Amino acid sequence: MPFTIATWNINSVRLREPLVCKLLAEEGPEILCLQECKSPVDKIPLEGFRALGYSHMLANGQKGYNGVAILSKLPITEVARHDFATLGHARHIAGRLENGVTIHNFYVPAGGDVPDREVNEKFGQKLDYLTGMRDHFHAEAPRKAILVGDLNIAPREDDVWSHKQLLKVVSHTPIEVEHLGETRDAGGWVDITRADIPDGPLYSWWSYRSPGWDEADKGRRLDHVWATGDIAGAAHSSRVLRAARGWTQPSDHAPVFATFDL
Repeated sequence: MPFTIATWNINSVRLREPLVCKLLAEEGPEILCLQECKSPVDKIPLEGFRALGYSHMLANGQKGYNGVAILSKLPITEVARHDFATLGHARHIAGRLENGVTIHNFYVPAGGDVPDREVNEKFGQKLDYLTGMRDHFHAEAPRKAILVGDLNIAPREDDVWSHKQLLKVVSHTPIEVEHLGETRDAGGWVDITRADIPDGPLYSWWSYRSPGWDEADKGRRLDHVWATGDIAGAAHSSRVLRAARGWTQPSDHAPVFATFDL
């Protein structure tokens, strides 16, 4: 059974409920994973999503900050929610579909502005969170699984608008890229987006502070779709819905899609 999954840092699900509904109505992915929902679970506006056929939701919520949710047309059962690095943050939720596929939705800490854990606690938390993910996947090797989310790291040189200028900027520093690579390798994850689109610049985030974001195109690929090696070959049709970054009152992230024939 083929299904399409999308991941989107929505930057407040209540504020941007109309944009979520627009995406669901126009694109119709079977599963939409949201990050930075900034809402307790009981305040997530479900009525409009259900009216569009998304009758299933898993969520890990937090008032005003963080938060992840999975909206699905397909039945899905919660199987995990981890608090890596014991930060007390709502940054992970995982569910299993009836076909046995597990979907992990992650919101990795952004890491603040200074890439030095000695002077910036948030950067240390980011590295520790990734280490926690790595160790978990080493201990419990994932199978038949998809991992999506805002991982807040652009790992490749062509995942950022300027590799040289961003080497010392949080999200593209060598230590972050190394930690992300160790996490990916620990679970035997395949970067589906780059498996489908192997060459050339590819971005999913453009700063609010960058006027003329589309023309300047100073973006970064912070949002990812991974799959375990046993199902990676079933993935195809990856894309970034860049147009969503230009919608009215948009998130600074664009949704990323992939389809799986499973």
